[in-house]
Amino acid sequence: MTKTALPLLGFILGLFAYVPGSSRAEQVVKIDGSSTVYPITEAVAEEFQKASGTKVTVGISGTGGGFKKFTRGETDVQNASRPIKEEEVKAAKEGKIEYLELPIAYDALTVVVNSKNDWVDSIKISDLKKIWEPEAQGKITKWNQVRPEWPDKEIKLYGAGSDSGTFDYFTEAVNGKSKASRGNYTASEDDNVLVQGVEGDRYALGYMGYSYFAAHQKRLKALGIEWDAKGKPAVKPSEEAVLAGTYNPLARPLFIYVNVRSLEKPEVKSFVEFYIKNVDRLAKEVKYIPLPGDAYGKVKGRFEKLEKGTAFLHQSDLAVPISEILSRPLVP
Repeated sequence: MTKTALPLLGFILGLFAYVPGSSRAEQVVKIDGSSTVYPITEAVAEEFQKASGTKVTVGISGTGGGFKKFTRGETDVQNASRPIKEEEVKAAKEGKIEYLELPIAYDALTVVVNSKNDWVDSIKISDLKKIWEPEAQGKITKWNQVRPEWPDKEIKLYGAGSDSGTFDYFTEAVNGKSKASRGNYTASEDDNVLVQGVEGDRYALGYMGYSYFAAHQKRLKALGIEWDAKGKPAVKPSEEAVLAGTYNPLARPLFIYVNVRSLEKPEVKSFVEFYIKNVDRLAKEVKYIPLPGDAYGKVKGRFEKLEKGTAFLHQSDLAVPISEILSRPLVP
């Protein structure tokens, strides 16, 4: 072979290495799902990409929208701000998708008002139900309709979109049934939209994940939550309150779900190993609440043993300690 032919050969081989469908082109970890879990997974993905050179894509179509893709086998990892639902378990079986359910952090679902709001510092769950239940649509439109001492001003409401796990969790905790909600409010799967809406209106009220509040707490005010049906006093969202089990019923675990078949790809297996090893540190960096240290040991064991299924089929996920969640039997 001539010397002039060698560079040409190298160029052709280089092009082949990047042909779509080749092994090198497939070194991608595909993730979608919850906008609440997104900041944690994005932080993990950034560090993993730097360490490994593997591309990681992270979408934010909401927990429900993400599960639709996950159960069709379109993604490797699913971000979820609530446990998998019965109909999603069924869809996974129909799609022949086996999965691992891995708790990765806590979130304190936070009810927020504008920083200039000077008439409310805490709110009862029964008040929230009065505002957000389906029957409130067209009827409860002003603050003084919730409590007479509050202003005779229109409440501008902001909350999660219907594909969001935050929407599912909030409606179950407040209204007693998942997805039961009034519809006349500004809804978005993007929590930044909710932050901007509440920031811009003195009479606004909304709900979002704790990290989004924490990043904007100079311009938003978090309300204490009084679980009056259980006789519990008002408690503000915080790491201490969540770990002590006193911020209820709006404290919740967050998850990733992993397609077991995807773990046959070395890049996915390495990513999940990296995730479990580093998530406690990175969750705290992005203003989430890490699980207790012993819980991560159990999560690691579940991953290494490929313990498939969910701990939440026919179970409540409200105000349940992570130790109980991790000790429940898994249902495939």
